[in-house]
Amino acid sequence: MSRSARAAALLGMQLLLAACATLPPPAAPDLAGRLAVNVAAHDGAPARSLATQFELRGNAQTGELHLTTPLGTTAAQARWRPGSAELVTTEGTRRFADLDTLAEEMLGQALPLAALIDWLRGRPWPGAPSLAAASGFEQLGWRIDLARFAEGWVLAARERAPVLTVRARLERPE
Repeated sequence: MSRSARAAALLGMQLLLAACATLPPPAAPDLAGRLAVNVAAHDGAPARSLATQFELRGNAQTGELHLTTPLGTTAAQARWRPGSAELVTTEGTRRFADLDTLAEEMLGQALPLAALIDWLRGRPWPGAPSLAAASGFEQLGWRIDLARFAEGWVLAARERAPVLTVRARLERPE
């Protein structure tokens, strides 16, 4: 067998082995579902809304949030760790000092994303005091309604202007 034939055979076996190799599946998200954010009209600004699918991995200190459009296209990805956060969109990567600044850029309104991570898990964020309420709790000026949490629903509402509502429908593993 000629040297070029051996090289071609070796390359072919390498390609065949590479094709048979499987990549490990991506880690399952800690939380996933649908998210709707509504901002009421205020100070001459029109009402705005955002509806997206989401996958969340991690916690308030370290994690990532992947947002997709209803058609499944990536809308944005956020990653954070102590002292930094980044937002990746089709326009590029932007870096921020903290998760709350990133959330305001991503959603157009101040939203305590670190707290929202715990709220989606049906519990108050440990970083601030909370007050128990009939169907959930109040924290950071937000009312968290967990009346339908067993069905996967979480409602977070801020009553001060601009009024902001976050509705989440969590996927429950089978």
